[in-house]
Amino acid sequence: MAKRRKSKSKKKSNTLVYIAWTLAFIATVLSSFIIGYYIGHDGAKKEFVKNDKEKKRLTALKKLEDVTVKKDKESVSNRLKEVLKKRKTEVITETKKILKPIGSSHEYDISTLPKPPKRAEKMIFDKPRLAIIIDDVSVISQVNAIKSLNLPITMSFLPPSKFRPNSNFLAAKEKFYMVHLPMEAKNFIKEEPFTLRVADSQEKINQRIAKIKILFPKVKYINNHTGSKFTSNEVAVNRLIYALKKQNINFIDSRTIASTKVPNVMKNYGIKYMARDVFLDHESDKKYIKSQIKEAIKIAKAHGTAIAIGHPHANTIMAIYESKKLFKDVELVLVNRLY
Repeated sequence: MAKRRKSKSKKKSNTLVYIAWTLAFIATVLSSFIIGYYIGHDGAKKEFVKNDKEKKRLTALKKLEDVTVKKDKESVSNRLKEVLKKRKTEVITETKKILKPIGSSHEYDISTLPKPPKRAEKMIFDKPRLAIIIDDVSVISQVNAIKSLNLPITMSFLPPSKFRPNSNFLAAKEKFYMVHLPMEAKNFIKEEPFTLRVADSQEKINQRIAKIKILFPKVKYINNHTGSKFTSNEVAVNRLIYALKKQNINFIDSRTIASTKVPNVMKNYGIKYMARDVFLDHESDKKYIKSQIKEAIKIAKAHGTAIAIGHPHANTIMAIYESKKLFKDVELVLVNRLY
């Protein structure tokens, strides 16, 4: 009987132990859930705060970036204005240094101002091409004024003489240039030294062109300085073109006289005729020069190409500078890119 009671007591004790362990396990699991919930909630809260701070930081950075971009644009605009202002100042400064030149009317007989040459065909390019030649270039102030324009302007240098001994050295510094060769005029007193004359023999003209080639080794194009008498004489022109051909030099007719014989001679030699279409500064008034620039652009549009000739006068340089917007309708090129 005692044994039975002892056995029952032992069983009851074991049951209580199991119940206690079970309750402890349940309590542990519940505690884990509760602790996990609060830890997770706190972590989520911290993550939310972190994300909110990041979002605010990114928003602030975006605003800062927008302000910076705006300031940069304003800065670029201001710098551009400063560059343009500086460029204009440079042009004006260099233009003021130009020595007072003789009037451009010395190039031709005013009473018979030659018209542009007739065109047999229209040249086709993506954009009409216009070449501007500045004649009589001979001193550094003129070179600087032309280069300050920052445009592809063809400089035509007078051969060196007593009054401009360095013109060939100035030309040597340029990648491309022309020579403005003096030729006999009908009515001109201040003739240049070594001017080609109608009476010059073939040998004399050959020697003169050979000397020009030595002085200006890179020369590929020559145009006439004055020359109304010379270019209207077919024999003289024939001798000149023959001499130039031997030196592989092209000739551009400045058309200082309406009765020029250059087209006939060029045709006989099978050479394409190149000639001046517009004189920019027949009158020295800046308004007139601008109107001539417009005329040159009009001719370029009509025929595909055009050649305008001016001189290194202050008003000519400033008129070209102030006409930059007009050149958007054409491609301004050096004469070697006309054909």
